[in-house]
Amino acid sequence: MTTIGDLPEDVLVELLSLLPAGDLLHRCRLVCTQWRYVVDLTTLWKRKCQRDGFYSQSLDRSVSDWKIFYMLCHSKKNLIKNPCAEENFKHWTIDANGGDRWRIEDLPGAHGNNTPDPAVHKYFVTSYGSCLKSQLITLKTEGYFNQLMDEKRPEITVKDWYAARFDCGCRYELTVRLLSEDYIVLEEFHPEPVVIEQWSDARWREISHTFQNYPAGVRHIWFQHGGQDTQYWAGWYGIRVTNSSITIGPLTSS
Repeated sequence: MTTIGDLPEDVLVELLSLLPAGDLLHRCRLVCTQWRYVVDLTTLWKRKCQRDGFYSQSLDRSVSDWKIFYMLCHSKKNLIKNPCAEENFKHWTIDANGGDRWRIEDLPGAHGNNTPDPAVHKYFVTSYGSCLKSQLITLKTEGYFNQLMDEKRPEITVKDWYAARFDCGCRYELTVRLLSEDYIVLEEFHPEPVVIEQWSDARWREISHTFQNYPAGVRHIWFQHGGQDTQYWAGWYGIRVTNSSITIGPLTSS
């Protein structure tokens, strides 16, 4: 009688690649020596990447471990919580609340535009004094363990969207720090503040940065953004921000 163990290796790879990664690693791999061998094959994890849309031929030479590559792609998520103001200021720490303080408004807002993403409906807006808010992300809490971060150093990609009102100038600033267990800064992204003049196009702009080959020991990520208007008008005429994100893992189209 023919059993599943009698199947050719390529057929077994095809069948097992249909299963969830957790089942492969914690169940199938323990069945027998043959299955452990197949589950550890590069071809199986490459096939799973193809099935889930994480694969392109240009990656063939750049991926050193297809299993890790798959796991990172599969678990990729936005680590910034409440990025689009749908939960008021929940999860955010207000570091500076100048002028008439931070406020939340609905898109497109007065003298504004909608963002390119139709799923975004709200934004945070600053006033005439400095307004800054931040989030501290602990990587282990999000499932990114020390060994993975130190040995594989997966890409950490930061994105933020900002816009001005048409009728008022404003200033936008962003700081992102990779921190050690003891909150020592290991690497930082802090571009020059962006100053938008009055009578701009009020278009939403994206800023993006990817940390690569950073030092070992990254355990936290600190994200801070904000700004103010440049004409000191009472109310909420300053920079608008929304749809912030931090993701960890390979840069793919998915």
